[in-house]
Amino acid sequence: MPYYTKLTCKRGRCKISPKKRAPRNAKNKRGRFSVDLPVEIDQEIELDVVDMSPNGEGIAKVKGYSVFISGAKLGQHVKARITHLDSMCADAVVVA
Repeated sequence: MPYYTKLTCKRGRCKISPKKRAPRNAKNKRGRFSVDLPVEIDQEIELDVVDMSPNGEGIAKVKGYSVFISGAKLGQHVKARITHLDSMCADAVVVA
C-alpha cells in the first residue's frame, strides 16, 4: 500500500502541506465594492479625455478613478454614460 493513501485531509488541511489555500490579504477582507465609487451605472457625466488606451478608448479620471470611454478622442470634452463598473475602473459610451 503506498504511503500517500494513508494521508488524509481534514477540514481542508492536508497533512503534507497545511498551507494549501491562498493567504488572505486586505483586498479579500474588504470585498470588491466596499469602497465608495465616484460614479454609478447609467449615470451621465461630463468628462475631459486625458489619455488614450491601446484599444483606442479615451481615458478620463474622476477623483483618481479611471473611466474608459469608447468613441472618445484625446483632448475632447464629452458627455458619457457609465455602462460597466469595476473596483478599479469603469466603462462608458459617448452620449450625443
